[in-house]
Amino acid sequence: MASGIKAMFGMAPKDDGRGGFTPSSVALKLATKSKTDYDHAEYPDALQGSTAKVLMVCTEERYMTMANGVKFSTGNHPVEMMVPLLHLEKAGFQIEVCTPTGAPVKIERWAVPEKDDAVTDALQRYQPQFEQPQSLKALVAAGLEDHADYLAVFIPGGHGAMLGLPESEDLQTLIRWVNANDKHMLTICHGPAALLAENRGGDPKDFAYHGYKMAVFPDSLDKLTPKFGYLPGPMPWYFGDRLREQGVEIINKKANGSCCEDRKLITGDSPDAANEFGKLAARALLAEVNGAGEALRRKSTRFPP
Repeated sequence: MASGIKAMFGMAPKDDGRGGFTPSSVALKLATKSKTDYDHAEYPDALQGSTAKVLMVCTEERYMTMANGVKFSTGNHPVEMMVPLLHLEKAGFQIEVCTPTGAPVKIERWAVPEKDDAVTDALQRYQPQFEQPQSLKALVAAGLEDHADYLAVFIPGGHGAMLGLPESEDLQTLIRWVNANDKHMLTICHGPAALLAENRGGDPKDFAYHGYKMAVFPDSLDKLTPKFGYLPGPMPWYFGDRLREQGVEIINKKANGSCCEDRKLITGDSPDAANEFGKLAARALLAEVNGAGEALRRKSTRFPP
C-alpha cells in the first residue's frame, strides 16, 4: 500500500531495467539541477604547458545493495566530478582518470545537468578516459615513485565512492604515498568514504587523517532520503560514522555547500560545494607549485565560515 502511494506521488524509486533502481521523480527534482553554479573562474597564475597532473580515482562499480536487499544504481556524481575538474583544468593541471582495475568509470547519468554546456562538454571530452581509464592496480604494481608529476589525488563523490574503494589495498598504498610525499588529497561528498582504505581495520590512532577536519555528505541526509525515493532503502553502512570512529571531526551537519581545507586535505560536502571546492583545490595546487605551499600547510579553513 505504501509503495503504491509513493508511486502515485512520484516518490517511488525508478526501475532501471537492469536489476537496480534510480531516484524517484520527486527526488530528482529536489536533489538535482539542470545547470550548475560553475562560475568559469580565471586563474592569472595558471600553469602554461605544465606536465603537473591530478589523478582522479573513480569507481568502477554500479550497484550498491541497500540494507533491504534492493540495489541502488549509482556511480560517481557528474557535478562532483566535472565542476572541480574544470577548475583544475583552468589552472593548468592535467587530469588522469583511473579505476581500481581499469574497468570503465560508472557515472550517475541521471544527475547530469543537461543544460550546463561546460559540464556536458567536459563529460564528452573525457568519455574516452572514462571508457578506458588507467588501472590503479597496475599503477601501484609498477611503483608510484616515478609519478612525481602527480601533485594531488582527487576522489569525487556519488555513493559509488563507497563501493570497493574503502576496502582497496591499492588505494591504501596510493593514499599513504600521497601523505609520505606531501601531496594534496581532494575529495567531495561521499568521496571521503574512500579514505577509510588507508587504515583498513587498523587502530584509529594510526589513521592518516586522525584529528583532521572534513566537510562530507551528512549521514543524517542519507538516513532521510529513502523517504522520498532518492535511495531505494536504508544504507548498508554510514561512512560519516566510520570516519568519526577514526578520529575525524566532521564540520557540517547539513549539505550546505561547506568546504574544508585542513593541511593538504581539501573536502566538500555535496554537489552544492563543487564550485567552491574546485576553486579552493585549484588555488591550493597553484600556491604549492608557485612556492606558497608552506602557508597552506599551517592552516585549517572552513568555507563558509
